Amino acid sequence: MTESLSHIISISDLNLQQIQTILHTAKQFKQQAPGSLLSNKIIANCFFEPSTRTRLSFAAAAARLGASVIGFTSGADSSIQKGESLQDSIKVISHYADLIVLRHEQEGAARLAQEVSAKPIINAGDGANQHPTQALIDLFSMAETQTRLDGLAIGFVGDLKYGRTIHSLVQLCALFTMRLFFVSPPALLLPDYLCDYLKYNKIRFSFHERISDILEKVDILYMTRLQKERFAADEYPLLKYKFILTADLLASVKPQLKVLHPLPRVDEIDRTVDSTQHAYYFEQAANGLYIRQALLALLLQ
Repeated sequence: MTESLSHIISISDLNLQQIQTILHTAKQFKQQAPGSLLSNKIIANCFFEPSTRTRLSFAAAAARLGASVIGFTSGADSSIQKGESLQDSIKVISHYADLIVLRHEQEGAARLAQEVSAKPIINAGDGANQHPTQALIDLFSMAETQTRLDGLAIGFVGDLKYGRTIHSLVQLCALFTMRLFFVSPPALLLPDYLCDYLKYNKIRFSFHERISDILEKVDILYMTRLQKERFAADEYPLLKYKFILTADLLASVKPQLKVLHPLPRVDEIDRTVDSTQHAYYFEQAANGLYIRQALLALLLQ
């Protein structure tokens, strides 16, 4: 890998050249199956939190590259339940596997694992902090559908405060000359540290309270769910209807606009959108295989 990395913990650890190498490799793998590049490797999928797409796409990526997969699907299946520390677990697992894919509910868990692991760590989501591999999938999907990244207008909708996929993707967007629009309830605004990051990188952005305010301006609409648990019982029903995308709302958007979503969706994208030319979230999920294949291959070859 160009300026090779030993871990994938945060988007801020990657430079533009490294990101371009990852995207280029994923594109090559999508065009032609790479074969058993990792036939002598073992990947440990260590998921302390539930996951469908991330866990299964990492397992599929490893299998299609010829690697073996070990691991667990919840903290209940590990010695954490007996009181073992995350550090001790990672030290042990790093002797069994050539690379560890880690999802954990604690922010900073992946960085902590990196400090003690003898093998590469890939952060598959740590609390409300980061989800770097999802952000790379999102960026790959943007480039695939728009044939460019510089100059794009991106709209982010939903939980901007706690959404780790948004946090990672915003940092990626700052590497390009993008115009960003943020749509959320006042209680779920983008964290200040990310606003400061965008200002430092001279990225133009603005805040809005309705999806309709930005629809005709954007090339990519990135939807996320509002987290019901963040609101009072009588407040959530009033808010959620302001942040639901329907096919009718897409009537006057740019022809090339694509709707992305890290999934799972709940109510925020009406199923009428699925049959429009703008829906791309299932293809986006499929791209997870190629990005994660690329990361495994680049880190282990």
